[in-house]
Amino acid sequence: MPTQLEGAAEARALITAIRERRGELAEGGFASDRDNADPTANLALLAEIGAARLAVPTEYGGLWDGTEHRGWGAVIRAVREVSAGDGPTGQNWLTTVLVARELFGPGSSLPKSTRVELARRILDDGLRLVSSAAEAGVAGTTTARPAEGGVVISGTKTFNTNSGGLGMAMVRCLLQGEQPAHHKVLVDLNHPRVQLHGDWDNMGQRGTRSQTVTYQDVFVPDGWHQPAGEQLSPVFVGAVMLLHAALMQGIGDGALDALVQHTRTMKRGSLPQFATPTEDPLIMRRIGALSSKLAASRALLHSAVDQLEAAQDGEDMDAVTIDCFRAKVAAVEASLEAAAEIHEITGARSTSNAYRYDRYWRNARTFASHDPTDAKNVYIGGYELGNRLPPLSTIIRF
Repeated sequence: MPTQLEGAAEARALITAIRERRGELAEGGFASDRDNADPTANLALLAEIGAARLAVPTEYGGLWDGTEHRGWGAVIRAVREVSAGDGPTGQNWLTTVLVARELFGPGSSLPKSTRVELARRILDDGLRLVSSAAEAGVAGTTTARPAEGGVVISGTKTFNTNSGGLGMAMVRCLLQGEQPAHHKVLVDLNHPRVQLHGDWDNMGQRGTRSQTVTYQDVFVPDGWHQPAGEQLSPVFVGAVMLLHAALMQGIGDGALDALVQHTRTMKRGSLPQFATPTEDPLIMRRIGALSSKLAASRALLHSAVDQLEAAQDGEDMDAVTIDCFRAKVAAVEASLEAAAEIHEITGARSTSNAYRYDRYWRNARTFASHDPTDAKNVYIGGYELGNRLPPLSTIIRF
């Protein structure tokens, strides 16, 4: 088991290793977007690097200390690097991380034998995790009924990011009984009574394979399900905002990478009196402005996650949570602008499908639509005016 200092050094080394492979992740993302397919090769690359160690406690071979506050700084920085290579890969990978934090974190009641097996599969087999929670557009609620030696789960979930690699879903459902209660059930997606609908064909984030999944009386043994809990933690809410922000920031950083690399290959500037883009002050000004906006949102993202990690149990978390909201708003706005500027700066030739540069904007615009930025600004403005946040249950709902 690594010491705290050794773990921090190993985490930094993992983030550096991801950064060094961003070009390969971008190539994999290009192919995945073109083929409307799961970015399997990209997730295998991350497994090869050992990135999943950031999501697993040190007790089970990872680099996270297992507490609620710690480890987010490394995770957020890793998500940003992955997403700079490919947005859908970043969303898939962060989904595994977020579900793992729920399964291994302080609120989990899974037996140790289950955790040991989960860690082995995540670290050795590249197991991918799915948060199977959304029911928008379906009739009825997914339920689990008690059975001898386990539960039987039935129902349909409509948004299952990362399910293109099968893996395991953490299904939120209602456990039937005298007093029905929210429950979380782990289901292998290769189970014969699991139906994958293959209906994800959206404008962007195509490689997330966020398809509909139906569970048809799937038996899950004891030890692989647990109560869901009723209260949302401020740390969890802040971390979710930062994971979203890191994904958007990464897409924007990747768009700037693509823009700069393409501009260097161009044979003329946008103004006819300049022979090359590197001599054209208009191009330099626009790239400089994008670079500064992305640097500012990146700095706020890193500052907010460092505050989240440093916060102590019992501390008033509202100020920290608000900075997490601000980080998401800043990352969304900077990313959308960077992704939209690629063709304006590089010209008509760059619109060729040989480059698929439009995927940066399609990915950014698709994920930015996940939940309204206006709502985040309302929360921020309300805090500025009244020093208070609305109930957390109104901010994130399952």
